[in-house]
Amino acid sequence: MAEEEERKRVLVVGGSGYLGQHLLAALASACHGLDVAFTYNREAPPKPLLDALPSLRAFRADLRSGQGLDAISATFGEPHVIVNCAAISVPRACEMDPDAAMATNVPSSLVNWLLSFGSCHTLLIHLSTDQVYEGVKSFYKEEDETLPVNMYGKSKVAAEKFIVEKCSNYAILRSSIIYGPQTISPVTKSLPIQWMDSVLSQGQQVEFFDDEFRCPVYVKDMVDVILSLAKTSLSDGKRIQVLLNVGGPDRVSRLQMAESVADVRGYSHSIIKSVSASSVDRGVASPSDISMDISKLIQMLGIKPISFQDGVRATLDTESST
Repeated sequence: MAEEEERKRVLVVGGSGYLGQHLLAALASACHGLDVAFTYNREAPPKPLLDALPSLRAFRADLRSGQGLDAISATFGEPHVIVNCAAISVPRACEMDPDAAMATNVPSSLVNWLLSFGSCHTLLIHLSTDQVYEGVKSFYKEEDETLPVNMYGKSKVAAEKFIVEKCSNYAILRSSIIYGPQTISPVTKSLPIQWMDSVLSQGQQVEFFDDEFRCPVYVKDMVDVILSLAKTSLSDGKRIQVLLNVGGPDRVSRLQMAESVADVRGYSHSIIKSVSASSVDRGVASPSDISMDISKLIQMLGIKPISFQDGVRATLDTESST
């Protein structure tokens, strides 16, 4: 009798965060025959997540020191795909503690652990950011020079370089603002659409920047991109070395984002006040236009992210029904 084929293993590093939880939910429901685990770096894994998705394995791991990673390969096995969602992603926090930003955002311990497997078969899918770009033009392409204006962007550029240098099987995803519904175990950070809805619903005038542009991406599109790359790797085992911009199709300012929320909810535009980003000191430099060209993503994976307006509607519809 032939030996049963080895089950494929996927590890989501930073799985208790916003994108991580959405990804784990999708992996648990869409990919039968997979063993899925995640890492967290707090006292205990989020109980609502484990209650909702009981098949998940949870491991405590410290990315800075690498502590806890060996226990994963010892008990779960060497993963076939690792998705790294862990980061200090608040630019101001990175600016205040550059050493912590570099130690966390450059995944040296994770990559060294991966390389210790010796096989080079494991695909590393790493989340980077649009903040690697300088922000002086519209619709950056992947091959454009990276000249980040803040520590967060610098730490992410260093991470990209480290992975390209060390790994032979990787996908680096430069993500814009990720938005969408709340997670199974609610995250504490402010979610952009929900925050805008909350402040606009009070009917008081609120200020929004009109001169900083991004291409926000709906969380389920982000998840679909990761699943597509993971499934391809798991099915044919071919190595890939790819860098992709992952944003939505629309270049929007915070002001335009707020107007979309107002349109979906029926709030008056008169309470949305346009201001320049230069009018506020946020304690960190912020690029003014890091909108991205996503034609390479669409061409390579055949995934067309939904429009910002449709994503806002889907987000608020989901929030209303929960």
